[in-house]
Amino acid sequence: MKISIVYHSESGNTEAIARIIAKGTLSVDSVNVKPMSIADIDEDFLNQSAAVIFGCPTYAGTFSHQMKSWLDSASLKKLEGKLAAVFATENYLGGGADTALMGIVGHLLVGGMLVYSGGVAHGHPYTHFGAVCIREGDEFQQQRALIFGERIAKKAKQLFR
Repeated sequence: MKISIVYHSESGNTEAIARIIAKGTLSVDSVNVKPMSIADIDEDFLNQSAAVIFGCPTYAGTFSHQMKSWLDSASLKKLEGKLAAVFATENYLGGGADTALMGIVGHLLVGGMLVYSGGVAHGHPYTHFGAVCIREGDEFQQQRALIFGERIAKKAKQLFR
């Protein structure tokens, strides 16, 4: 089962978290994951993926204009019916991650994707909307990102065996 991680990263923080999330997905059997920048999308892999995890930094309290532009121009019709999840990086606590995540979620819902957060049902660590890290994340935040990736992969496998 293929999982794509589509991200925008200027400083490298979001890319670093994308790679940690990817490592988490690989803890689930039969997963093939590919993190990819919006500047370098592997369309074939993306289209064949059962799940797509989207991430970007926060800018001015919301998600990056580069990610919005990519989402606006991407053919979300090809992503319809796939599992989706989101993550964000921010420079400091209160930097707009929840608003950023919900903004991306809105695009994904309009595109017909099935959005999953990892939820609170699994217990600690709780994930409300998606994974969030301050910059490249401290050890605790990186561990949460790893678990987030695992949870998304498990749900994708459960839904799309």
